[in-house]
Amino acid sequence: MTLRSEPAAEYGTLKLFLDNEWKESASEELGLSFNPATGRVIAKVPFATKEEVDEAVESARRGYGKWSKTPITERVKHLFKLKETLENNFEELAVVSTQNHGKTLAESRGDVRRTIDNVDTAISVAYTLAKGETLDEIAPGIDEFMVRESLGVFAIVCPFNFPLMIPFWFLPYAIVLGDTVVVKPSEITPLPMQKVADLVLQEVGLPSGVFNLIHGGKEVVELLISNSGVSGVGFVGSTSAAKQVYKLAGEHGKRAIVQGGAKNSIVVMPDADLTRSIGSIVGSFFGNSGQRCLAGSNLVTVGEAHEKALKSLVTTSTKLKLGPGLEETTEMGPVVTSKAKERILGDIARGVGEGAKLVTDGRDAEVLEYPDGFYLGPSIFDDVSPDMKISKEEMFGPVASVVSAKNLDDAIEMINRGTNYGNMACIYTTNGKNAREFRMRVNAGNIGINIGVAAPAANFPFGGRRDSFFGVLHSQIDTVDFFTDKKVIVSRW
Repeated sequence: MTLRSEPAAEYGTLKLFLDNEWKESASEELGLSFNPATGRVIAKVPFATKEEVDEAVESARRGYGKWSKTPITERVKHLFKLKETLENNFEELAVVSTQNHGKTLAESRGDVRRTIDNVDTAISVAYTLAKGETLDEIAPGIDEFMVRESLGVFAIVCPFNFPLMIPFWFLPYAIVLGDTVVVKPSEITPLPMQKVADLVLQEVGLPSGVFNLIHGGKEVVELLISNSGVSGVGFVGSTSAAKQVYKLAGEHGKRAIVQGGAKNSIVVMPDADLTRSIGSIVGSFFGNSGQRCLAGSNLVTVGEAHEKALKSLVTTSTKLKLGPGLEETTEMGPVVTSKAKERILGDIARGVGEGAKLVTDGRDAEVLEYPDGFYLGPSIFDDVSPDMKISKEEMFGPVASVVSAKNLDDAIEMINRGTNYGNMACIYTTNGKNAREFRMRVNAGNIGINIGVAAPAANFPFGGRRDSFFGVLHSQIDTVDFFTDKKVIVSRW
């Protein structure tokens, strides 16, 4: 098996990016970052000390003083340069992402493309953002108008599964609107954003302090949020962590966009065109090895659709080529860590213990050339009832649970009441009435109709409800309101 050449075999101990300089951390606490395809350590990740977190925030505060006064027409020029730099380094960023996460190159390229889409949208914001409405003569001699103003320093805390796209749900909007940022990538997959920081230093020319990068885990996140110099936090991660972040942000009076976990259902109606749709259904469940907040988890088959949908899912998924993501022909890569693999194995064992029928068992899947890689094949359960934990709790891995519903009403009831999550729900049907009923009645933030992954474009907010989201504004375009505040001026002359 021939791999693409990797950018580096290993990266040593990572540094922090502060004041437009790479700085070694004084921390003695080091995490390990792996290449999941081989199971080998490729980087050591320093967990920043309190002093280093404070230094990062102070760097951003100093940068904010000048950056917020820079005309938006000048700020946007840096975004054009950032877009150009990302495009010029597109393939290298995708390769680094695959090397550190394990996803396929096609999936990493999609990650990079969505990253650049958010830069594009932030650029459009700079040219179309209304500074407010002006109303002359609201009373004799009195005029009124509104402006938007930047707020200061924002913390951006990112998950492991989309190490480039998700930071860019926030980063370009913050900086084009005049704020500065401290980014903390996942300690599991820090290398793609480390590469972005290097590109920012070498090619983009952002002023000192506008973009800062630190590493760490839960304690570093808590230090960032509690720092008095931070105005708000954008967070994406598990629901348990999201609840803690939202609570802490509230206690410290900080703005917060907090997106959590998911348990997404894919409904297949008897009239669905499975010949055309099965590829996107399989991609929803097993793309990114099931490690995304828009992954399908429950396949809800309605009435007589059950046998055909189950057979199609099993037949198609078992043909997926498992292997290292850097091999172009790989269709499904490893999961991200050995710990993740063990957790997913435990979820599968629990499903068996609950009485579900494991019709496709991916637990013993292996790639002979890489025996130490974190590989799991697709696993599919049939005879799953709505009261089983595997149908209600997030697994975040390549596991599908097939649940039978009597009719569409039954399926919608399962989705709305069977779980506390509300990230995504999808339906496959050729009947417009079914599709309309579904989209209007399902309690989820992102709805797919004959789409397996209902991922909003950058110029739409990334939805989420119930335990999948905490806050008012959402990621992507909603951050225009998040990173600015409105000031109303009433004047008499």
